[in-house]
Amino acid sequence: MEQKKKIEKMPIINSGAAGIDVGGSSHFVAIGQGKDEFREFGVYTENLHECAKWLVSMQIKTVAMESTGSYWQQLFSILQDYGLEVILVNGRFAKNVKGKKTDVKDCQWIQKLHSLGLLQGSFLPDNDVETLRIYSRHRKNLIENAADYIKRMQKALRLMNIRLDNVINDITGKSGQAIVREILAGERNPQTLAELADWRVKKSKEEIAKALTGNWREEYVFELQQSYEIYQNFHQKIAETDKKIEQLLEKQTEYMDFETEKIQIEKKN
Repeated sequence: MEQKKKIEKMPIINSGAAGIDVGGSSHFVAIGQGKDEFREFGVYTENLHECAKWLVSMQIKTVAMESTGSYWQQLFSILQDYGLEVILVNGRFAKNVKGKKTDVKDCQWIQKLHSLGLLQGSFLPDNDVETLRIYSRHRKNLIENAADYIKRMQKALRLMNIRLDNVINDITGKSGQAIVREILAGERNPQTLAELADWRVKKSKEEIAKALTGNWREEYVFELQQSYEIYQNFHQKIAETDKKIEQLLEKQTEYMDFETEKIQIEKKN
């Protein structure tokens, strides 16, 4: 309570400041501390434009908003498009003082702190860095999903008592994939399948053949095939994402080389 009294006595640093409590289903926006100085907006694109237009009409110049999940990103971009200065703040630094929590109180508290210059914006990457981060996160998700289907392939083989995992370290490696492909093509002879193992595999061909002797139940072969095809699809998507990342990095490298050359020429002149 004492902290709140101290804050009330502080001078206004940012005139024309607004505060936004970002939510998953709606955003609460405050332009002051009065009962009629806040509004609630939806999360659809037209709602975000309405919010930006309202703030501009109320002569707001700067806006502070919480970095809640990914809900803030589109609103942040749209507010900037309307010429507003927007800072993104960590929610734990902008929460209300002790008392009953409400969305209205939160947005007005953010507005109050921002008007007093007490909020510091978080680091936001430029467009190229943000693009790279999006690609990298997507790639990570693809890899995690692909790993799940590796486990499914291993499970299907194990349920047929095909213990490929006991004789080959990685069923997605050269030997493992060659054997799985041949199984899906209809080959059932364990000696023939064992011959597909690369010479660098430490286990003998005889032991590999023993591991490839099983019951070949149709339903498990079907599950193996489906899992293999889905895994290959993820693998292809990972390669496509890698290409996108490579193109972006090449573009950034070319720009940096151009800027470096430009600086060197300016120094010579």
